Amino acid sequence: MNILEKIVVEKRKQVEEDKQLIPVELLENSIFFGRECASLKECITRNDKSGIITEIKKKSPALGAINPGINVENLAAAYTLAGASALSVLTDNKFFGGCNADLIAARENTTIPILRKDFVIDEYQVIEAKSIGADIILLIAAILTKEEIAQFTDFAHKLGMEVILEVHAEQELKKIFHKVDVIGVNNRNLETMQIDIATSKSMAKLIPAGFLKISESGIENPEIVLELKQFGYDGFLIGSYFMKHPEPGKACAEFIQQINRQNK
Repeated sequence: MNILEKIVVEKRKQVEEDKQLIPVELLENSIFFGRECASLKECITRNDKSGIITEIKKKSPALGAINPGINVENLAAAYTLAGASALSVLTDNKFFGGCNADLIAARENTTIPILRKDFVIDEYQVIEAKSIGADIILLIAAILTKEEIAQFTDFAHKLGMEVILEVHAEQELKKIFHKVDVIGVNNRNLETMQIDIATSKSMAKLIPAGFLKISESGIENPEIVLELKQFGYDGFLIGSYFMKHPEPGKACAEFIQQINRQNK
């Protein structure tokens, strides 16, 4: 069993436990449930924004502990001030050290769109995402059927959220549902945890026209961002690179400043 399969097995157990502990009715009474979501599509295409999607990730199966003691409130504010277009928050605890409280804390300290980054395998998690203040959910093609992707996308849209469909390999493109808002190409193979930026380059020409594209994982210098823009990418999700820095917000600000200088 590879790491992705292990994560999904554990996630199914967790979701069933969560359903018993926190019923849907309670989630729907959250103070965030009725808020209007911010649009990722709008924010990553604005001329005054960088397209950088920063991430709060405390640990990972590939790297182990990254920055487990980070202050989420301060970091969400720092990323926002740095000029990030959006924020991704890992809420999986067992493998990534995150929790729903992290996303809530981030929501209270930023106005930019927040992606609830987790392994969605049940509609319950879509409701949960809305209840903790997320604007976007992530659907991973490798762990879902095309029918599930359509089901969860329609449900997220009903709740006012946007959807990123994450793909890594050409065969996963067959699962694209025409209503998803953004296609994310993960440069990391979730089965082996290996990263190759060439994945975004090769996948770019295979993604159907009309979709906004973001590149995820392994982006560690502004030159990569500028290069990937030539392949039609509008957004760039950067997690570990910033989180490994003693001051992730400062690292993000410097990164975006370099992009802006090179764009001029």
